[in-house]
Formats: sequence, structure tokens, C-alpha cells
Amino acid sequence: MKKPINQQDRRDFLKATAMLAGGAMISSIPLAGAYASGSDTIKIALIGCGDRGTGAAFQALSTKFNLKLVAMADAFQDRLDGSYQSLSSKFAAKMDVPKERQFVGFDAYLKAIPLADVVLLTTPPGFRPIHFEEAVKQNKQIFMEKPVAVDAPGIRKVLAAAEEAKKKKLNVVVGLQRRYQTNYRESMKRINDGAIGDIMSGQVYWNSGGVWVRPRTANQTEMEYQMRNWYYFNWLCGDHIVEQHVHNIDIANWIKNGHPVSVQGTGSRAWRTGKDYGEIYDNHSIELTYADGAVINSQCRHFEGISNRVDETFQGTKGKIYLSGSNQAIMKDYSGKELYNHNTKGNANPYQTEHDELFDAVSKGEYKFSNVDYAATSTFSSIIGRYATYSGQTIKWDEALASNISLMPDRFAWDANPKLMPDEKGLYPIAMPGQTKVI
Repeated sequence: MKKPINQQDRRDFLKATAMLAGGAMISSIPLAGAYASGSDTIKIALIGCGDRGTGAAFQALSTKFNLKLVAMADAFQDRLDGSYQSLSSKFAAKMDVPKERQFVGFDAYLKAIPLADVVLLTTPPGFRPIHFEEAVKQNKQIFMEKPVAVDAPGIRKVLAAAEEAKKKKLNVVVGLQRRYQTNYRESMKRINDGAIGDIMSGQVYWNSGGVWVRPRTANQTEMEYQMRNWYYFNWLCGDHIVEQHVHNIDIANWIKNGHPVSVQGTGSRAWRTGKDYGEIYDNHSIELTYADGAVINSQCRHFEGISNRVDETFQGTKGKIYLSGSNQAIMKDYSGKELYNHNTKGNANPYQTEHDELFDAVSKGEYKFSNVDYAATSTFSSIIGRYATYSGQTIKWDEALASNISLMPDRFAWDANPKLMPDEKGLYPIAMPGQTKVI
């Protein structure tokens, strides 16, 4: 267990690291071989051509820098084609992706990554560890979406690759965009300066109606079905507590400057119970206990027809703060005096800011971003939350990180079977607290 930091030491430490947590400069030493092409054009490759991948490419190409999209890769031809058409309609002058640089299949990333200076890793998160490992091996600057893994072995692979990226001075930005959002950055400055004292408790939420469902179609193999409907299978998604709620849990870790040492909680399938919803739960409620004894409550659910909530609140020894992804931040002391109220007008789009700042560093040959440690920590905090709700047990960080239980298939091929298969009725096994082994 990490030794708790006392109040003054904590504030001094946080002041020194606040800029790093938000993605600020680590080194201004010029990068060796910043451009693989040797020209002033930054070549990018898109790995994963779904909605988020297309959005990431849109944001990259919207920066002020001289970029060319030179390669695209996806498991599915139709996804790649749709992405290519969408991007070409907006950025025709920045598109240089002939058919011979459009790669399809499980190994498509191996063909696309070597062709670029910067790679965008935006496939379903189960593939993130192997794609990130390859991008680092190929010495690429990297943007990758959250979360960064779905199980403990994947997290260990990401952390190992992150150490190599640091040695090579490769910029890595991760799509936890609240870290690039003005109201969060400004609030963290004030919290680090002790405006509301030490954070002792908090509540974080992602309660919504849920996301898309892609029904099974005729002649699909089980592998294709799960890949198409990836949100509902843990080897691809990690459950929505990992894929979606990681944003809010990341803020809890940021504000506590650390990760929970243990997690316990409960969850179930109460509303989304049919075969189209795979194996994931539709609600999770957990307690994250930190090294200093602080407890932050975390709640996420996918229920239709009820009130939604996506935000974070925290209570310190001197005051409290409310934060949200809609650019709000309200800080008060316990007398009710307002200490900070963020003006939401004119705020930059944090999804765009991620790319603006990454490509600014790349264009200057500077090493400024190493987001992986906090991204992996917050991802694993979310994974432990799933472990806790699925098992009904209190899960300790160190024990969970040592787990060798991998969710990934033994072989990636359309005729290969994932580890989780449906029964004769098309229903998938569901975790049962008290029975399911998670670590």
C-alpha cells in the first residue's frame, strides 16, 4: 500500500505534477526522427474506422498543421469505406489513402502503422494493448482512445509499452478528454492550491439510457457477431463501467492523485437482459477506497426512461466542488461562499484540444505528453470495479493487477470462437456474485 501523503506534502507534490497530469511538457528536447518521411508533412494512420475513430481523424485533420492521412485499417471493409467517404467529403486535400493503403482484417494494423509518423488507435479497447505495443515498437507518436485495456494482462502490457515509449520520447495522448477541458484544468489548479482542503469523499456518475445495439444477422460467425456488437462483450469493451464510466473514475483518481487500494460494490442486469446485450451488466455501484482512507462512490447505469446524470462532486476538509463534462465547475466553502464558478462561454472543444496540443508538440519535435500511466491507472480502477460487482468481493489493487485471467481469444480469425459462447437459446453466461471468479 502506498504511504499516504500528508496535507502539505500532498499540496507541494500536486503543484509539481498538476501540469503533467493535464498533459503538459515533460521535455523540450527535439525528437530524433520526428517525421518518418523526412518532410514537413505529418503522416497519420487511422487504426479503427468506427464512429470514434472517424471522429478522431476528423479532429486531427482539423488542426492547423500540415497533415496527411496516408493509411487506414479496420477489421471490416464496410467500416473503412464509410469512414473514408466521410473524411474525404470534408478533407479531400488531406486524404492520401489509395486502395493499396486501405487495410482490412485482424492484422491490418501491422500494415498501416509503419507508414505513418502519428497513429490514431481507436478500435474497440480489447485490441488497444497489442496495437499500442506495436506502435511503440515502430517508434510512432500516438493518440489512443480510452480505455486502454479490458483485463489485468492487458494493463500490464500497456504499462510495459508505456515505459518503452518514455525511453524513446514518444508523445502519447489518451482520449480522457476531461484532462484537456478548461473547467477541469482550472478547477484542479485551485484544488492543488488547497482551495477546498484535502479531498475526503466524492461521488461520480455516468447514468444514462445506454448505447446502440447491433442485432445478429444471417450467416455471421460468432466472432463477427461479437465484433459487430462489441459493446456487450467484455473482451472487446470491458463493460460500460470500463468503456464509458472510466471518464468519471479518472477524475476521482486525478483529484486524489492516486488510485484506489481496494474496491467493493454491487451490480446486475435489471433492464437490459435479452440476448442482444451479451454478457455485461446494466448497472454498477461501487466504493473506491484510497490509501488515506477517503472513499469515493461511483455509479453508472444503462436504464431507459429515467433521469440521467453524468458528473462528479467532491468534498474536501474546507469545501466542495461540482464538475461536469458540459463545462461546469462550481466550488464553494461550507458557509456557502462561492470560491469559483467557471464561465462556460467560449470554451474550447476538449476533443479538439487533445489533437491540437499533440500535433503542436509533434510539429515542433518536442516530447510533451505521456498520458499512459494515468490512463492505465484509471482504466484498471474501472476494471477492478467490474471485478468487484461481478464477484461480490472486495478487490485489492495489487492482487487484481497480478491476475493472469485473460479475456482475449486464443486466436484472431473469423472462424475462431471467442472464449464466451452462447447457449442453445442464444443467451450468454452472466457473472453471478459469490460464484464468478475474476482474478
